[in-house]
Amino acid sequence: MQILPTIPTIKNPSEQFAGDVWLDVIAPPQSDAQRAFVGTVRFGPHARTAWHSHARGQFLHVTEGTAYFGDRDGNLIEVRAGQTLYTPPNEDHFHAAGDCFMQHIAVVENADNPAESTIWKEHVADEDLPGAR
Repeated sequence: MQILPTIPTIKNPSEQFAGDVWLDVIAPPQSDAQRAFVGTVRFGPHARTAWHSHARGQFLHVTEGTAYFGDRDGNLIEVRAGQTLYTPPNEDHFHAAGDCFMQHIAVVENADNPAESTIWKEHVADEDLPGAR
């Protein structure tokens, strides 16, 4: 048993995020046999991810604000603090904040090759965002 060292907050890259988005790693895998990765992700107002998918799916538990999650079929789901969203494996989606800060805890199970756990794609078009409809 051990207390893990604190990992400094990471500002997420503009290739994968629009606006200001930060990641705090809570629980990275500690061995090759472990697959779970847990992090807290904080979005500034109107920030969002690019389209992406996860090889083994993802759980997102909103802890602050209101989150918007969209898929390629045009569905847009509003998730409030205290609620959890599940995204199935290989489903293209995005995460977005509205007018205020939004924070969620992300739980991802790594693929056999951790580099293939999340597949990043193009940025989300403005018309796919909350308030654009």
